[in-house]
Amino acid sequence: MAERKINPLLKTALELGPVVAFFVAFVKLKGQAFTIGGTEYDGFILATAGFVPLMILSTGLLWKLTGKLSKMQVMTLVLVVIFGGLSVWLNDERFFKMKPTMIYLLFGGLLGIGLLRGESYLKHVMEEMLPLQPEGWMILTRRLCAFFFGLAVLNELIWRTQTTETWVYFKTFGLTVAIFAFFITQGKIFSTYALPDEKK
Repeated sequence: MAERKINPLLKTALELGPVVAFFVAFVKLKGQAFTIGGTEYDGFILATAGFVPLMILSTGLLWKLTGKLSKMQVMTLVLVVIFGGLSVWLNDERFFKMKPTMIYLLFGGLLGIGLLRGESYLKHVMEEMLPLQPEGWMILTRRLCAFFFGLAVLNELIWRTQTTETWVYFKTFGLTVAIFAFFITQGKIFSTYALPDEKK
């Protein structure tokens, strides 16, 4: 099914809305404890409990409006449901903090498998957005693969050594800025290996 175009602002709101909502909920609920059904939950767990269904809803709306979801979006949703659900069910915030590690290991691992086969799986996902020559795709894929593994290690270091509040700020802003900065710094690849028509 061909992807249907929707308002870019709406698309961005649906993609980032759950993350922003989680951050706002955490800031409002941090340091508080709530007893539900005889079990005490802290603000982080409640924020997570709200984030999971909101993520499902926003991804479902994206699929309904555009008629298409990327494999990355589907895999991210599955990991959010699994690790977020485990955190709430077991009342243990560690599972949700491990989610970014699993996501980046998965993405890095998939790109790595493609590289071992002499292919760029990244090309299949981003070819329409970034028309590059095959060599450019391979270079970008190698760099992004290493970058994802680096983010996985960094997330583990942050959540295991820092406070929950520090991790939430890192997850909400640090990872987003890091990914944005990565692609900004790849401008040389985009200009050197752009397809001839795109260079014109």
